[in-house]
Amino acid sequence: MSRATVNRLLLGLVGLVLALGALLVLAGGLNLYRHLGVTPPGWWPLTSPTQPVLSTASRTRWRDRGWWWPAVVAGLAALALLSLGWLVAQLRRPAPAELELPTPGVPGLRLRLRGAALAEAIQGAALEQPQVTAARARLVGRGKRLKLRVLLLLEPGARVAEAVRDFRSGPLAHAAAALALDGELPLDLRVQVAPTEQPRHPRPRGRTRRPARVR
Repeated sequence: MSRATVNRLLLGLVGLVLALGALLVLAGGLNLYRHLGVTPPGWWPLTSPTQPVLSTASRTRWRDRGWWWPAVVAGLAALALLSLGWLVAQLRRPAPAELELPTPGVPGLRLRLRGAALAEAIQGAALEQPQVTAARARLVGRGKRLKLRVLLLLEPGARVAEAVRDFRSGPLAHAAAALALDGELPLDLRVQVAPTEQPRHPRPRGRTRRPARVR
């Protein structure tokens, strides 16, 4: 399920709850039940203009219970964390689901490429380069804000400048050509060089005698 679908479902659910609450308040405030001759059940909220949203009994029912205030604080904290997580998710740049490829000379033809497939192709091409031992690629943004994020792990003692130049002239240039971009695909490249393994000296077996102290 995409982020846009989740957002629509959440916003629709929140809007439905708010709309129902507003209708209840409006019906009670305008005394529509009496005007329409409708008798709501006893547990129905806001049946008359003089009735508060929460009665005194409802507000003070659980105040003398020891678990009430911790439960209220925990519920509000969980709601705040969920809201914060949803906000952080909105600020992240979504990965493009599909990219439209140009079809010069063929009017009416539309070709689409999955963004994940292009990222996998770039990652595979990067792994075939010399000095590269691991790679990870991901596309973020949409349209003119499209950007490629790549992490390259190089072998110990690798030449970083040469590896970056090979990546730009190889996988990055091929991706830009496939998308028919005028210039280079915006790139956020991080390079890490694996540390050189230090030789391990075997420890002598048995107990080593300490030198005797001379007094």
